[in-house]
Amino acid sequence: MVKSYKKTRMPRNSLIGRENEKETLRDLVDSDKAEFIAIYGRRRVGKTYLVKTFVSRMSNVFFHVTGIQKGTTNDQLKEFALQLGHAFYKGAPVIARKNWKDAFNDLHQALEKLPENAKIILFFDELPWMATPRSKLLMSLELYWNRYWSFDPRIKLIICGSATSWIIDNIINNRGGLHNRVTRTIKLQPFTLLETKKFLKKAQLSFNNRQILELYTVLGGVPLYWTYLAKGLSSSQCIEKLCFQGDSPLCTEFDRLFASLFEDPEPYKDLIRVIAKHHSGIGQSALIKEAKLPSGGSTIKKLRQLEDAGFILSLVPYGHKEKGLYYLIDDEYSLFYLTWIEPNMRTIRKKTIGKGFWLSKSSQPAWKIWSGYAFETVCYKHIDQIRQALSIDPGADVGTYRYAPRTKADEGIQIDLLFDRFDNTVTICEIKCHNTEFAIDKSYAKSLMKKVEIFRSQTRTKKNILLSMITAFGLKPTMYSEEIIASDATLDDLFKAIS
Repeated sequence: MVKSYKKTRMPRNSLIGRENEKETLRDLVDSDKAEFIAIYGRRRVGKTYLVKTFVSRMSNVFFHVTGIQKGTTNDQLKEFALQLGHAFYKGAPVIARKNWKDAFNDLHQALEKLPENAKIILFFDELPWMATPRSKLLMSLELYWNRYWSFDPRIKLIICGSATSWIIDNIINNRGGLHNRVTRTIKLQPFTLLETKKFLKKAQLSFNNRQILELYTVLGGVPLYWTYLAKGLSSSQCIEKLCFQGDSPLCTEFDRLFASLFEDPEPYKDLIRVIAKHHSGIGQSALIKEAKLPSGGSTIKKLRQLEDAGFILSLVPYGHKEKGLYYLIDDEYSLFYLTWIEPNMRTIRKKTIGKGFWLSKSSQPAWKIWSGYAFETVCYKHIDQIRQALSIDPGADVGTYRYAPRTKADEGIQIDLLFDRFDNTVTICEIKCHNTEFAIDKSYAKSLMKKVEIFRSQTRTKKNILLSMITAFGLKPTMYSEEIIASDATLDDLFKAIS
């Protein structure tokens, strides 16, 4: 953990956005029955912050224990006993038990002494770290929830973890004693562009929409990363300071992330490194072959875990049903790290990168091409805003399309985004990230119409096909845009609230 880097101070108990999540948690606390909620999401996305700032102040009793990464069962039990003393005995020491059954019994005895009208929050944070091998934590939790706590309307149990697949498999989809015991779930998503803008305003950091987008393609919507920004710097200066100096917090974040989520992180890194090389996505079989990993179920499971954790996205092209599955990077920070930080890591560690390094890099064509791919990833996270801007019904199916050429004379196409609508129409979207208005010339118009022709012939659709553009600074009116483009969305549209 980098200790020397100063974070931006946010107002006390400041909570940006999360309106649906706050409503769920408010209902949970006000419920007249026992509740069991599972909260999961990408590491650093703000799960603990949400519970501590919003839920803790709504309860009379807030018992919070956090798992210790790489800690032994004894380490976890000692921490549990320490927090038990703080929450129920005014900090008096509590003897740490040797097993979870006895530890939960100590907690149960403390709960029994509380008033009948008390609102009690039990918050087990990073539970996957607490559930060490052979510790029987889940078995003990099943026992106390099923025998006692599920019948106590005062108790609201919140389970939280960044190891998303573990939470899904062992808590939400538990097939044992906790089967169907979870009453609510929250998958906490990264900030949208609008939430990020509100966060920056609250932190008194001034950036325009274009600069926020540039930073978002590096930091994603991960709140913690945005607290590292400093006042008085441009977006390019912030990126250089965060990513390309020896003590930069995001230089070593990638390794820390994977080490905190996976027991053996290297195969997961191998997979995500391969995916990062293929900006338009890579098919499952080609991915496994290139990563030099076994083709069996263990690798498929790793891909699912990466997707559950928010690092990658699996897509099935339009009209292919279950065939043609391919993967894209879905985490902006990871994509930036693998493309720009890791290749320069040796120089960064030697502290031989001079000031202005990133400004120089970001002015080169390679950055402009890459930022276009990164903009597509941002657009996938703002589908609702795009629907709204293009006046597309919320019920329309979202998809992509790929057609690989089968012969030398054949022509392949890649469609970034499409909406299969209920009004007998398919809207095909082209995503372009330029620093000025995007102008459609004769050549580009011809390629767009060819794309529509191939899509129609290969999918054999009888639906009407419309073309839409999604750009950073809008579409420059030309005779071609007027003729073939039905609607367009801009970067500013991605910052709008959903009405």
